[in-house]
Amino acid sequence: MKIALIGYGKMGKMIEQIALSRGHEIVSIIDIDNQEEFDSPAFASADVAIEFTAPHTAYGNYLKAWAKGVKVVSGSTGWLKDHGDDVKKACTEQGKTLFWASNYSIGVAIFSAVNKYLASIMNGFEQYDVKEEETHHIHKLDHPSGTGITLAEQIVERLDRKKDWTMGYLQQPDGTVEGTDQVAADLLPISSIRRGEVPGIHTITWDSEADKITITHDAHSRKGFALGAVLAAEFTATHEGLLSTDDLFHF
Repeated sequence: MKIALIGYGKMGKMIEQIALSRGHEIVSIIDIDNQEEFDSPAFASADVAIEFTAPHTAYGNYLKAWAKGVKVVSGSTGWLKDHGDDVKKACTEQGKTLFWASNYSIGVAIFSAVNKYLASIMNGFEQYDVKEEETHHIHKLDHPSGTGITLAEQIVERLDRKKDWTMGYLQQPDGTVEGTDQVAADLLPISSIRRGEVPGIHTITWDSEADKITITHDAHSRKGFALGAVLAAEFTATHEGLLSTDDLFHF
């Protein structure tokens, strides 16, 4: 399979290593300083482009790739609010293909399945209140994390007593804290911590007067995310439309 990389930071480089180890070819690498590469024959020859950039550039990258007939796998977050409807329309009505996930880790996919099952059970036990906390490296621009939002939305969808998620507290790299996780009873707070080079920790806590149940996914490195992105690219090469990890993994 021919793969183009959009974004060549730590994730892009790790994706390159894993893709090559699985026998794929990297035909184009696009970063901030060579945007003209979008117009190259090499980029247009790609079966799939794997995109990991920033919230403010992701949607534009999708449009540039689609204009060249290239399918996209993306792990960029923070663009859904402004462009989610446009992307859905492009993939359902205009023949474009995007595989998007807030997190490509196989472990997170399993964690997500557990999260949904536990939330469904907890719908029948109103004594338990639920909170979420996510921790990431200091370079992460958005908060809460895309994965944190996805996990919270899964809970809200299955829990009658929560109408939506909301921001909890934000702990900055210097230790200062803004906001609070003490919110209205019908809201699920997502708190964020930014410290060091943490790849990603997501914790869901169900607390009652009698006891507490906690589930956590703690990434040791970015390798799991990179492998999942390559697996998603292999899937996307033979599928079309708006795709997600629910299409790739069946738990």
